[in-house]
Amino acid sequence: MKKILVIGAGRSASSLIKYLLDNSSTENWVVTVADLSEELAKQKTNNHPNARAISFDIKNENQRHTEIKNADIVISMLPAFMHMDVAKDCVKFKKHLATASYVSEDMKALHEEAEKAGIILMNEIGLDPGIDHASAMKIIDHIHESGGALTSFKSYCGGLVAPESNDNPWGYKFSWNPRNVILAGQGTAQFIEEGKYKFIPYNRLFSQIETVEVDGIGTFDAYANRDSLSYRKPYGIQDIPTMLRGTLRMPGYCKAWNIFVKIGLTDDTYKLEESERLTYNQLLEAYLPKGNKPTKEKLIDFMGKEASAEDIAKIEWLGFFEDKKIELKSATPAQILQKLLEEKWLLKENDKDMIVMQHQFKYKNKNDELKTITSSLIVKGDDQTYTAMAKTVGLPLAITTKLILQNKINARGVVIPTIKEIYNPVLEELERLDIKFIEKED
Repeated sequence: MKKILVIGAGRSASSLIKYLLDNSSTENWVVTVADLSEELAKQKTNNHPNARAISFDIKNENQRHTEIKNADIVISMLPAFMHMDVAKDCVKFKKHLATASYVSEDMKALHEEAEKAGIILMNEIGLDPGIDHASAMKIIDHIHESGGALTSFKSYCGGLVAPESNDNPWGYKFSWNPRNVILAGQGTAQFIEEGKYKFIPYNRLFSQIETVEVDGIGTFDAYANRDSLSYRKPYGIQDIPTMLRGTLRMPGYCKAWNIFVKIGLTDDTYKLEESERLTYNQLLEAYLPKGNKPTKEKLIDFMGKEASAEDIAKIEWLGFFEDKKIELKSATPAQILQKLLEEKWLLKENDKDMIVMQHQFKYKNKNDELKTITSSLIVKGDDQTYTAMAKTVGLPLAITTKLILQNKINARGVVIPTIKEIYNPVLEELERLDIKFIEKED
């Protein structure tokens, strides 16, 4: 009997836990779901006979050691900054680990120790990162193996709201961690285009966008991710002239979001004194140049040509010109913005979210002919529990966990899903679960 420890039973864990429990009898698994909230863990396990739900404090070293020692593999659904204590314990006790998070420098430093311990520290096996790596590498390897030379690779992904549930002017609702949405893009985006490095600072990120068309669903805004360069080496395309990774949003979202960036409402570095006494109108007023005009007119003057009437209307729809109290004590601007958006961008009971991903490849084949491949994925959620986000984050993680426990993955150390022994079986099973890319070649 194999024992799986899942740490974290939050929004993205529902499809993961369901898959593990659905396969637990066939695979002879016992699944422990551990969360700070025992009630949440119990909800996710739903009295399944092969499940155990426990209250779990990641800071409780004795409990953490006991549970990890008792497991064959640990799946960490914790925030990325909390993975390291778990990872170090997994190395110490020679237990496999799987996460959907980016490989941090601290995680990378455990590679040799994990190899010596004979374990795999599997990272970046969710949606983005995860499915993006696996699906891209399948095509990149095919191009190389057929004698082709890749000249351009662009990859885009967005967690969005399904068209049938799109009932607000922003075209957006939260289906994952709201804080990550508020702070998205901070820093400088870096990519390479026709052999030249390109940089977009945060203050220009949401105004310097592209349009991406996805067959069957429409067009989207795309802004550049912070780092498009570090995957050239793992993908084996160090000399590629053009590489860009970006995030998709509904048309018009980025221009309106740019208003928050310009004003300073996405800043999370300082707290506002007596923020709880301010109204949203007073908050906005405080960030605009002084004058006798109403706040809305001041905002229009401040933004000038950078904001259209449609963009200002999106801000108005959120309630920023209203005298509603913020009621959030000693909050940062970003925290205040998040509080309001969580109210306005709530995924309602019958709403469905949607994941859209697209890879664009340009390459020269062995006959020196220029070819293009477009590979697109559209996934819609079932409901608020089994969202498209939960499916696309949780299922690749669950499938990889199964492969590790079946001894079908030989890699050891710190690994991401860029190798065939991982990406082939994961993509094949995802297809059977209706998470399937549609490829078009010209």
